[in-house]
Amino acid sequence: MSSFEAVKETVWDQFGAAIDMLENAMVACPDDLWADPSRTPQFWYLAFHTLWWLDYYLADDPEAFRPPAPYTLDELDPADVRPARPYTKEELRAYLAHGREKCRATIAALTEEQALRLHKFGKRQHSVLNLHLYNARHVQHHAAQLNLILRQVIDSAPRWVSHAGTPLAAPARENA
Repeated sequence: MSSFEAVKETVWDQFGAAIDMLENAMVACPDDLWADPSRTPQFWYLAFHTLWWLDYYLADDPEAFRPPAPYTLDELDPADVRPARPYTKEELRAYLAHGREKCRATIAALTEEQALRLHKFGKRQHSVLNLHLYNARHVQHHAAQLNLILRQVIDSAPRWVSHAGTPLAAPARENA
């Protein structure tokens, strides 16, 4: 295995683990907490926000990015426009499966040249490899936030995930 292949395996192993932790928090969320109107932000919205940005940061061209239906580009609106309704757990688990596979396939196909290429998102410019690490940190940040909410509200939260549940070279796994 080349050193760059080892880097890709490592990036996916930890990025995939962060995505798995996000999914575990979503699965563990009780129905009455999912869209509880007394919570700001609501659990479902934090999950959605995380998945939307996961998808966006994996886009080859941010200007051409379009999330899958029923999602829109409202997440980019500076007026902080929120979706008209709470997305269901099933809808967001499907979006998570989409994001997980897009992430895995993107990292698997990454070349050393592509990894070092500069990629512009808004006013920020990162190498593609740096953007993947930034994206993984964003997913983990919100997975931890959701786990904290679960711990505070139901005194339980999923355990730490140390490695991706799907190897980099594996085909996409079924939505559990």
